[in-house]
Amino acid sequence: MNQAVRIAAEEWRYWSRSKLAAAVAVVMLALALASAVATWRDITKERNARVELQGAAESIFANQPDRHPHRMVHYGHYVFRTPPPLALIDPGVDQFTGTTVFLEGHRQNSATFSPAYSGPHGGTFANLSPATVYQVLIPLMIIVAGFASVAREQEARTKLLLLTVPVSWRQIWLGKTLALASFAAVALLPLLLALLMAQGDSGAELAMLGGYGVYLMTWVCLVVSVSDRSRTSSWSLMILLGIWLVVCVAVPRLASTTASAVAPLPSKIETDLAMAEAMRSLGDSHNAADPAFERLLANLLIKHGVERVEDLPVNIRGVVAEASEAEQTEVMDRFASEYAQQELEQSRVLRGSSVLSPMLAIQAFSTAMAGTDLAHRHKFLRQAEQSRFEFVQDLNRLHKTELKYADDIRRSSHADAERRTRVSASNWSRLNAFELEVDPFNERWSRAMPFFFLMLVFLLAAAALGLLSKRDNEIE
Repeated sequence: MNQAVRIAAEEWRYWSRSKLAAAVAVVMLALALASAVATWRDITKERNARVELQGAAESIFANQPDRHPHRMVHYGHYVFRTPPPLALIDPGVDQFTGTTVFLEGHRQNSATFSPAYSGPHGGTFANLSPATVYQVLIPLMIIVAGFASVAREQEARTKLLLLTVPVSWRQIWLGKTLALASFAAVALLPLLLALLMAQGDSGAELAMLGGYGVYLMTWVCLVVSVSDRSRTSSWSLMILLGIWLVVCVAVPRLASTTASAVAPLPSKIETDLAMAEAMRSLGDSHNAADPAFERLLANLLIKHGVERVEDLPVNIRGVVAEASEAEQTEVMDRFASEYAQQELEQSRVLRGSSVLSPMLAIQAFSTAMAGTDLAHRHKFLRQAEQSRFEFVQDLNRLHKTELKYADDIRRSSHADAERRTRVSASNWSRLNAFELEVDPFNERWSRAMPFFFLMLVFLLAAAALGLLSKRDNEIE
């Protein structure tokens, strides 16, 4: 082990004299720091804006004047997806999916205003997050720094320490790996700073730091192992760049295309047309006399022992609105659930490709720990729908119990009836505040754990490539 440490120290002395190594270190740290600061600025700005908008939306709704309850059903309300703390490391799917949902009766609206498509488009690396830097660019920096680590000794037939001290190739591999690992550890310092800036769950922060540490260590072992097995530095660089292109560019792109082909998602037009067809048989909730509600009306008359809707103790129009909303929501939930399952199936195909690329494994791990994965998007949509259904049904109950049917049917033609069908604005304060919580650490870890262990498998494979070398024990 002492020999390995001495070799690592000699490697650092070589790097201290190498302009290339210094340039790589500067670029690496600059990229990591710049991405962390820029993403922290953007995420903080987005979080503050959405919190402010959420408060404004709730205040505007609560401060509406006296109105008919069903007018408030269509007036609607907005909910916003607030970025979780660790989104400043990995924004995940949140930067491509909608962050705002308009809630109203009879409809489940799509989330809109995704950051990636709402602002000016500046190209692939316009919004460079720390996750992208550590997943794609830092491995490239490690390759540039270490591709010649062992191959250089091959070409030079060893110098100084390697000429005077008998060492095995395994010791050389360990020493070079230790040096490059310490180089990668320096690259993790900006990530550690970003995690401290995030002020999120300490368990998730440590897990994320450990996950990226394992990922970079995989590249360290791979770089040294390939350099160890290459006769020249140029061959080592060419092979490593080819591996990087396959792992970080080709496989992720191919996996995405395959997922889209294997589990295609229906278009919004297809879904809307199918939903409209399913809704047609439910009747018009604005028309209490629609044949679809005949059984509801008959059961209600029998229940209260009256023969006319005018004699009912409740407003039949409110009863129909409440019952119809429940039926419509059941249909909409079915379509939403089917679409979510199709998204999950597509995601499973994509994540299954992680066995071919450690980059896909770290992506899945990172988004799960950050709370920006598909599971959290679905959670946001479910909670938004739950909020929509609760506030619409609360208004429908007001319509049912607080308004007289006789006034309700005449409100468009009689001023006094229209005035009497307005309920007090104090009822609008019933709207529940919307706040999406990130899943607890244990739930996030359970989703991320398979990908963490997969990265460990990649690490062991990369290390075995060097440690199980069949070279002679002595320097050639």
